[in-house]
Amino acid sequence: MRKRFVWVPLILLIGVVACGILISRKSQSQISIPNLPSIPSIGIPTIACPTDKDGDGLDDLKDIVTGAKAEVERKPQYLSAYYQKGYPPESEGVCTDVVWRAFRDAGYDLKSLVDQDIRVNLGVYPRVQGKPDPNIDFRRVPNLIVFFQRNAQVLPREIKPGDVENLTLWQPGDLVTYGLPHEHIAIISDKRRSDGVPYILHNAGPSPIESDQLESWPSTITGHFRFPRF
Repeated sequence: MRKRFVWVPLILLIGVVACGILISRKSQSQISIPNLPSIPSIGIPTIACPTDKDGDGLDDLKDIVTGAKAEVERKPQYLSAYYQKGYPPESEGVCTDVVWRAFRDAGYDLKSLVDQDIRVNLGVYPRVQGKPDPNIDFRRVPNLIVFFQRNAQVLPREIKPGDVENLTLWQPGDLVTYGLPHEHIAIISDKRRSDGVPYILHNAGPSPIESDQLESWPSTITGHFRFPRF
């Protein structure tokens, strides 16, 4: 009887301890860990452009962004081809077509501007090779780089995520170009990541998009421009 009297309380004590451990573990598993706070969006000031070429109430930079977004909505299919009179149908296009169409919506005839600059300054356009072709010259990235170097504000190419001063230099409506092997041109969007780095509006196929590829495009940035220069 004494043995039973001794062992029963001991067994009960072990059971209580074990249950306490299980309850404790269960309680811990039910404790919710609060989510870490998300990185707050960085406010990047928007620079007002002093010109409104088409007089529609939107300054030129805003108009260029609006035109590029309209191209994204139209969804022309990516197709690189040569066209008599230069312009592809609205249902087709490449990266450079996003640019001249956005400029058109802002009141600028980019084709005429590029063709005129090539005629007057033929020697500074190596891609033309001394033989201007208005059917295609304004749709070639190397030619647009030369044109904007000569006729736009040339801006820094460095990108510093989270740096307000640096990212203020990257304004909606600016243009960015990339070199080989994936030669490309895009328009800076008014949409930004939480760290302030802007998206780009461009056509890399199958149709134009707004995407977070300013830093991740698989070629080096070769130019950053603002048109018109002010």
